[in-house]
Amino acid sequence: MNFQRGRPRAEPEINLIPMIDVFLVILIFLMVTTTYSKFAGLEINLPTADAQAQQDKSNDIDVVVTATGSVLINKQPVSGGVEAIGVALRRAATGTTEPVIIINADAKATHQSVIDVMQAARNAGLSHISFATQQK
Repeated sequence: MNFQRGRPRAEPEINLIPMIDVFLVILIFLMVTTTYSKFAGLEINLPTADAQAQQDKSNDIDVVVTATGSVLINKQPVSGGVEAIGVALRRAATGTTEPVIIINADAKATHQSVIDVMQAARNAGLSHISFATQQK
């Protein structure tokens, strides 16, 4: 029994506008809830070095800080505080142009003894300081 004989049958359609609205709401929700990772730190470019044999330079001043805190400058022990270390550094730097102080500190040496050597070098007017390390 077809009661709608004279009426043309309407084709079913998919309405795209509500579907686009739903997709936009989902997209906005995902954009708002996504966590963006920030790096909390400094970007540092570390220096590189070649593993070539080190040349022996005559303007190097070797400073050794032992685990007990005693200081040796060019294998000569120095007793006293910052002033005595500064005097010994000035004496070791005479006759050299732009001397480089190489600090060989023991791993168990106190920070204060290394700072004392650096302070004495600054008081002596020597600004080129380097730290020696060893590979494991």
